[in-house]
Amino acid sequence: MIHRLPVPTPFAVGRVNVWLVEDDPLTLVDAGPNSGTSFDELQRGIAGLGHSLEDIELVIVTHQHIDHQGLVALVASHSGAEVAALDLAIPFLANFAEEAQADDDFARDIMLRNGIPEDVVAALQSVSRAFRAWGSKVEVTRPLRDGEAFELRDRTLYVHHRPGHSPTDTVFHDRERRLLIAGDHLLGHISSNPLITRPRDGTSGRPQALVQYLASLAQTREMDVDVVLAGHGDPIEDHRKLIDSRLELHTRRADKIHRLLVEQPRSAYEIAQALWGNIAVTQAYLTLSEVLGHVDLLLNDGRVQEVEREGVAVFQAL
Repeated sequence: MIHRLPVPTPFAVGRVNVWLVEDDPLTLVDAGPNSGTSFDELQRGIAGLGHSLEDIELVIVTHQHIDHQGLVALVASHSGAEVAALDLAIPFLANFAEEAQADDDFARDIMLRNGIPEDVVAALQSVSRAFRAWGSKVEVTRPLRDGEAFELRDRTLYVHHRPGHSPTDTVFHDRERRLLIAGDHLLGHISSNPLITRPRDGTSGRPQALVQYLASLAQTREMDVDVVLAGHGDPIEDHRKLIDSRLELHTRRADKIHRLLVEQPRSAYEIAQALWGNIAVTQAYLTLSEVLGHVDLLLNDGRVQEVEREGVAVFQAL
């Protein structure tokens, strides 16, 4: 009684999966980005299953990214639905515009520190500001805590915080049905990119997003599930095999970056250019997060060190 409603997004990842859970309360998991096209298609999908938007009684938010939370407030205002989200996500969702600006300011400092030219940074900041229109402020009326059992009439969803892809990634485990609603924590067709995001604990350092993500994957690997309902793409039927392949992928990429640093010291931006060429410019923050995540693995293993060159972080092999 869980149905996939693939809703269009303006992003390269393509459609986002909104999940309709036919239970009491009638529940949506995520809602899609804040656009008229997405809203219309979401309503058509709900109607195709014999319901209306006004019937929705609960919306669950898996994480803070705009392709998942953008329409939540609109759905709630039309239906009167409760909104449930991890308690750690509430400050971001409640103060979306201010939090998004603070994230952009943090990202700007990270990009400049790691060698991305100022003109590229300025262009990316402009794009990011435009993208904010796809998100929205969200009032959470049902805070969720890591580890709690969230009761619907016919099922219990166990709430688990799985940070990495974002600081607020949350998965929902139906133990009886051996099913996991995972948002973007685990995707079948692409690897979830652990984006470097401003720390939420008041510290000023750069979080090790990939290290955090790999720890979260290890926890999910131990869960007894038969199917994972992902935030994009098809359901996943062998999560352990997929997670093992992702762990191997990250090991290989770290080794490849190490070989580049054996050749010569490089900034994270120079590493990204060596790996991906022009993509390192057009998707600079995405590729920078990818590189820094793997550099963190190398730093933690004592295989590289960070030095400073004219205000830019440079990494060199040991």
